[in-house]
Amino acid sequence: MFSQVQVIWSLMRGHRLRYGFALGCLVLATVINFGVPLIGSVTIDYAVANKTLDADAPFLLALILRAFGGAEHLRENLWLAPVAMVLLAGLSGFCSFLKGWQAALASDGIARRLKDELYDHLNHLPARHHDRADTGDLVQRCTSDVETTRQFLASQVMEIGNALFLAGAAFPLLFSLSVPMTLVSFSLIGPIVFYAYFYFRNVKHVFKEVDEAEGALTGVIQENLTGIRVVRAFARQDFERGKFAVPNARYRDRSLRMLRLMSWYWSISDFVALSQIGLTLLVGALWITQGTFSVGLLFAFISYLGIMLWPVRQMGRILTDLGKTSVALTRIREILAVARDPEPPAQPLLLAQPISGRITVRDLHFHHASAGLPTDGRGALNGITFDLRPGETLALLGPSGSGKSTLMHLLLRLYDYTTGSIQFDGRELSSLPRPWVRSQIGVVMQEPFLFSKSLRDNLRLGRGDAPDSEIEAATRAACIHDTILTFEHGYNTLIGERGITLSGGQRQRVAIARAILKHPPLLILDDAMSAIDAETETLILGALKERRGRATTLVIAHRLSTLAHADRVIVLDHGRIIQTGTHEELSAQPGLYRRLWQIQSSVESDLQAELGTPGKT
Repeated sequence: MFSQVQVIWSLMRGHRLRYGFALGCLVLATVINFGVPLIGSVTIDYAVANKTLDADAPFLLALILRAFGGAEHLRENLWLAPVAMVLLAGLSGFCSFLKGWQAALASDGIARRLKDELYDHLNHLPARHHDRADTGDLVQRCTSDVETTRQFLASQVMEIGNALFLAGAAFPLLFSLSVPMTLVSFSLIGPIVFYAYFYFRNVKHVFKEVDEAEGALTGVIQENLTGIRVVRAFARQDFERGKFAVPNARYRDRSLRMLRLMSWYWSISDFVALSQIGLTLLVGALWITQGTFSVGLLFAFISYLGIMLWPVRQMGRILTDLGKTSVALTRIREILAVARDPEPPAQPLLLAQPISGRITVRDLHFHHASAGLPTDGRGALNGITFDLRPGETLALLGPSGSGKSTLMHLLLRLYDYTTGSIQFDGRELSSLPRPWVRSQIGVVMQEPFLFSKSLRDNLRLGRGDAPDSEIEAATRAACIHDTILTFEHGYNTLIGERGITLSGGQRQRVAIARAILKHPPLLILDDAMSAIDAETETLILGALKERRGRATTLVIAHRLSTLAHADRVIVLDHGRIIQTGTHEELSAQPGLYRRLWQIQSSVESDLQAELGTPGKT
């Protein structure tokens, strides 16, 4: 419990003054509320019942009676009592408004800071963490868990303060009115508090199960919506509905369990609270008939019971929400506790100039298992050695899983190697900051990702200040300019999520233009033309050939026509280099490259013969 209080206190950093002001307003509202029953008690006993104010009368009652000008004056002006009570209630309501307003501002500020921290942290976590993480669960933690925390900080923190103040101030006040009746009126408060604590201990793990079930449900929804076209293409709607039904039923069952626990708490606490009021009325009526108690004091105690019992009953909800918040904060802190990608110390002199494009790779080894990543179907590198000269175009070829994309990930420092060496202009890659390394590289991934923004915004992703003239030059080089002009809004056309409103080839060409526009010293094309027809591919390769010398280019592809224009080709298999040379050299010597060249050439020749004219692949 104490550790949870410490965490909540640390969350309030920067907003503690607002919470202090809100707590002050809460205390003032409670003090004002305490005055309303006292006015009613004085009016009933001394103005209506003509009770005489003696020396043994409680000090507060005597003080209020004198404030009204004495019993006689109050009796002649009974309207003063209800007016005073209404004014006090209005003032208390205004203080409660200020309390809620300040607490809401503070909690919203904390929630915003938490979301910003989570979003920034997720963007700087190692790639291996995202490889293992469930996207739906991450969304759940960044939204629902933060909202749970915000709601607790907005309301229940103040309720805790209210309960503590009531416990500290109400009992002395009531003892000053009547010690015996105070003991009677609050005889059942203890059981309610103990039951609330017992309830909290049992409900905490239940909420954790509910939260985890909701995260799994969100994950299924997110995955289904992302792949909705695949689902519909294979007519898998019924299967997906059945798959969704399992986590949905689990979430329902756990939520119902939570609701059952809450209904038990509220029903039992309602019974105890009403029993407490009934006991007070019964004992008070008995004492009134015996002449040892007054109607006004009974009115005051019943009123104070109404003020006190609600916060006491709320302890169950407060403790429940505290349990929810504790689970939510634990899930949030689990993300924030993951170490970011480590960065080497800044070297401003070394980083002042861009790289020339000279890359040296020596005896490079990398295994996904050593990086804590799944190994099934993933490539690894086993002693890769090669040099890449400035302005040179190097092509990588190999079967799936041979390590081509793994090498690209290492160059981008998405993963870090532990054995061997990669040097940019003689500087060890692992000693260079990741942001700077990535600023030197333009990359087109196997599956190009486009944001749900305009085409112009997507193209400017790597260079936010790129002028329109350079954007047009890059799109011309990628053979997408004319296509963009056919769209109704041209470069201002909004594309759907993940660029879904574009064809696969259009997405790849936009991604190529985006990489070219960045003017990087190193350009990496990872199977970037797999969805582009042969004629367009030839035009793009021709444009890249004209740019040869401006950037060092690393081309990864399965289509050998894409690699034929490279200065040098490296053939990989099982993470090792098995062949190196130009296209002409490798197609003339026995080996994997020639076999693939013969197969692809034969397929293209047969296809052209069937069509009777050069076709598009």
